[in-house]
Amino acid sequence: MDKILNELKELSLRLFFEKMGRILAIDYGQKRVGIAATDPLQLIANGLTTVPSGEIFPFLKNYLAKEKVDRFVVGLPRQMNYEPSESMRFIKPFLNGLKKYFPDIPVSMVDERFTSKLAFQTMIDSGIGRMKRRDKALVDQISATIILQSYLEQQR
Repeated sequence: MDKILNELKELSLRLFFEKMGRILAIDYGQKRVGIAATDPLQLIANGLTTVPSGEIFPFLKNYLAKEKVDRFVVGLPRQMNYEPSESMRFIKPFLNGLKKYFPDIPVSMVDERFTSKLAFQTMIDSGIGRMKRRDKALVDQISATIILQSYLEQQR
């Protein structure tokens, strides 16, 4: 009887976790897009990649064909006084595209002020060399990870 109960528990846990999707964070820029994703349990934020801005929608379509995604989290560019920054004029068409191509996936916005500075400091703290720190694609990927971590912390 105990064996059957344990097998049922294991099966129900597996089914539960198979239904959970990842959360994808996006640090959208004019040239590059940093992307981070959670694990399937939505506990840990991990840098995924950086793609050219013009290739973001084909990338997302391909990614969603392989992985279940429950939510997009997009960095919200703001000025120090909390007003939207000039970058919003680039973000709005991107957000419209997300809603058009992926209407069933909700989108959340997270304040992205200081993420580039935090990403750069993270690279220094982790011992990444000076030449590698010049890699803007890596900065964008780490920024997306920081945006995703912020979102996860807000949800707890």
